[in-house]
Formats: sequence, C-alpha cells, structure tokens
Amino acid sequence: MRKTLKTIWRIIIAPFRFIAWVLRGIYNWISNLYANISAFFTEDIEDTPVTDAVSKAVEHPQELLFHLNELRKHLLRAVAVLAVTTALSFTFTTQILDFLTNPIGGLDKLQAIEVTESVGSVMRVALLSGFALAFPYIALELWMFIAPGLSRRARMWGLIAIPAATLFFIGGMAFAYYIMLPVAIPFLLNFMGIRNIPRPYSYISFVTGVMFWIGIAFEFPLVIFVLAKVGLVRAEMLLQQWRLAMVVIAVIAALVTPTVDPVNMSIVMAPMIVLYFLSIFLARIAQPNRLQQVESV
Repeated sequence: MRKTLKTIWRIIIAPFRFIAWVLRGIYNWISNLYANISAFFTEDIEDTPVTDAVSKAVEHPQELLFHLNELRKHLLRAVAVLAVTTALSFTFTTQILDFLTNPIGGLDKLQAIEVTESVGSVMRVALLSGFALAFPYIALELWMFIAPGLSRRARMWGLIAIPAATLFFIGGMAFAYYIMLPVAIPFLLNFMGIRNIPRPYSYISFVTGVMFWIGIAFEFPLVIFVLAKVGLVRAEMLLQQWRLAMVVIAVIAALVTPTVDPVNMSIVMAPMIVLYFLSIFLARIAQPNRLQQVESV
C-alpha cells in the first residue's frame, strides 16, 4: 500500500519535477553563458606577432587541426543561418524582383527564352537577399573564430566592426542600385541604337553581380583597419603608394563596371578613391595603439 501511494505521488508531482528540471537547466545554461561572456571580454592574452603565431602553428600541426575543426563549426552555423535567410527571402522574391527591375521599367520588360531561366533568376535573387540578411551573423561567426587569439581591446574593436561592416556592405549595394545602375542600364540598352530586350537571367545576374561586388568593395576600409591593427600595413605606406592604388582601383573599376566608357568607370572609381583615403585615415587611428604596445615590450 505504501509503495502504491508513493508511486501515485511520484506520478502526481512528475510534471512539477520536469518543470523544475527544465528551469534548473536553463539557469545553469544562462550562468555558464554569462561566465563565458564575462571571461571572453575581461581576460586578456599576450599579443603574439603574426610571424610567431605562424611558426608556432607549423611546429605544432595538431593545434592547427583543432583550429580547423573550430572553423568548420563556425562555417556550418553560418551556412545554416544562410539557408534560413535564403528560404525566408524566397517568399518575397516577387517583391524583390519588382524592386530590382525598376531601372528598366518593371518585371514585364524581361523576356525569357529558356524553360528554366526564370527559376534560375529567382534562386539567384533569393540567395543574394539571404546573404544580405545573414551578413551580420556570418561576420559574427568569423569574429568568434578569430577573437580567442586577440587581445581584449582588439575583441571589442572587432565586435564594434560587425555592425559597421554591415552598414558598409548595404551602403555599397545601395550605391550600386541608386547611382550606378540608373546610369549604366540606359546606356547598355540603347547602345548604338540597337533594340535590346533583356532576358531575366542575364539581367538579374548583371544587377545582382554589380550590387554584390560593389558591396564587398565597400568593406575595404574595415579590412585596412584590421590589417593596420595587427601591424601588417601602415598609413604612411598606403599614402606613399597612392599612385599605384589609383591604377589598381582603375583596373578593379574596369572589371566591375558593366561598361567600358569613362563615365561609368568614374562613377565606380570615385567612391573607391574616397574609400581608399578613408582607409588611410582608419589605419592611422589603428596604428598608435599598436606602436604603444611595441614600445612597452
């Protein structure tokens, strides 16, 4: 009789025990997460030069395998989020396509000649939109991979750079859409007076390609800032090599620009030149901290 009552009592309180177990697990998870975050931002490590870090990785390849495994985990999470954002973007492809085809007068201006052409265009738009949505998280995963090897101050700068990188990427895409395309597309469609009926795949590939690569190009100042932070570049060196930089920018503009006329190339080159000198300014900001560390050793 006592065992029966005990069993009945355990059955009655089973839901409450389960709730208590779940709450205890959540509390432990939050406590561990808080401890890890606190340690992540408060613990400081010795700033190791890049050359020493590379030589250490060569001498101890097992540590390199560990880092590659960690990189795999971060990339898998980034790809998973990219898949979710791409699926989400897929539900809004009609609105996105209407937006992308505004420079030529709307979606009805396109004419497909292949059976799968429209499907490929939709998938390309969904993938680019998904990447734009997932960009902050992808940048966060990359930062989380390299952050354990950085000093506390560098971690904070890296965390601040993530929203900045997102704004630069979106700004580059907006520049391509609102400034470049309205100038380039009419020129291409009316070149030599030849009647041109754009195909969905060629037009969407052209527009998304230009927007994507211009968005990536706008990340250049942040890349220079990071390189200056670790001591790989200096503002003085960038300023001295400005003539070579202009040539490189012209080549990049010729590759990215949809046309080879000087007007469209100038439209691409102008912001890239501004970004280059902005990179010099950011590199100059990043250098003093690095120099002080070197002098204190």
